[in-house]
Amino acid sequence: MNFDTAFDLLISHEGGFSNKPFADDPGGRTMYGVTETVARKHGYLGRMEDLPLEFAKKVYRNSYWDACQCDNMPDTLRYPLFDAAVNSGPGQAIKWLQSSVGVKSDGVIGPMTRQAVNMSAPQVVRQQMIGKRLRFMTDLRNWSANARGWSRRIAAILEM
Repeated sequence: MNFDTAFDLLISHEGGFSNKPFADDPGGRTMYGVTETVARKHGYLGRMEDLPLEFAKKVYRNSYWDACQCDNMPDTLRYPLFDAAVNSGPGQAIKWLQSSVGVKSDGVIGPMTRQAVNMSAPQVVRQQMIGKRLRFMTDLRNWSANARGWSRRIAAILEM
């Protein structure tokens, strides 16, 4: 899967503007899943409701896809890693990957992580990563407010 395809799939889960109460979603004001904090970090100065889709796409490419080196991952790992990075941050997603391939979980993809990924069975790594992600999410304080959407999102990844 390439970035454009992954982005289109991701947007189908992220939707448009949201501003849930902090207890349910600490991201606050978001558009296409891009939080206001992240948008400002990338130079966006407008209203979140007006954030252009192309701006969101650049953010997702730079801060999540590229940060996780998805282009260098086996195809079956690309979307699950990308989606996990969007929901929980690249560092956490990389830690799930690293834990699944048996290397030190430091949240940084270096030569040892790349080698371990290349030597592993991608389908096994994929299942382990998704399992670790789901277990992590069920322990979050806002799981009950988001369980239905998050579960459907993970189920969609498992069905791919």
